[in-house]
Amino acid sequence: MESIKLQKYVADCGLMSRRAAEKEIEAGAFTVNGSTATLGMRVDPNNDAVLYKGKSVVKSGERKVYIILNKPKGVVTTMNDEKGRKTVADIVDIGARVYPVGRLDLNSEGLLLMTNDGELTNAITHPSGNIKKVYTVTTRGKIENEELDRLRAVKELDGERISPVGVELISRNETMSKVRFTLSEGKNREIRRICEQVGVYITKLQRISLGPIQLGNLKTGEYRELTGTELKLLKNAISSGRNQKKGR
Repeated sequence: MESIKLQKYVADCGLMSRRAAEKEIEAGAFTVNGSTATLGMRVDPNNDAVLYKGKSVVKSGERKVYIILNKPKGVVTTMNDEKGRKTVADIVDIGARVYPVGRLDLNSEGLLLMTNDGELTNAITHPSGNIKKVYTVTTRGKIENEELDRLRAVKELDGERISPVGVELISRNETMSKVRFTLSEGKNREIRRICEQVGVYITKLQRISLGPIQLGNLKTGEYRELTGTELKLLKNAISSGRNQKKGR
């Protein structure tokens, strides 16, 4: 579907009139894909995540869908790519508009949540949700204890402060090592940048969990819907994370 003006999309969803939508857009009440919308902005109803005051704007009756994809290496975490590269949208075909929650870079793989629930997306990606993300990282050569300590000690990247990162050794030998990283924030290419700073070379980076959601035995390139139990656990984790933040 071709892009349409945001105010028309909002009216088509039955939320408010076009004129009322224009006023709310000017007031900064709408976001599109996480960024504050501006008057005259166009949206793709099939690909863009539109929120009004933090709540998802979708056509009445649209079923909320929650998908776990085991993203392969070399696939872009976008719905379309100007360079013609394969995207997650080329893999996930379920007859509903879903979009990625956060990102995995081109050369990373593993658990990627996709949904049309804008409220949940916002809750997971916002720091207040305090959702932990766990990765298994394979490195070249035997990683020494000193290097592990240096990885844990990284407090900023390119002059920007980062939240503490959990680093645990899984296994190692003379040719390779496996390390578990736990992030509470997840800045752009954070693990790769931390390793580059310490001089550790990554050969494989895989996300294995997002909060209580586990990748499990899902094969590369395969996807499935979240179970009701998983969705409930995820929402409970978000609620608990917010309460922990408030209590600090």
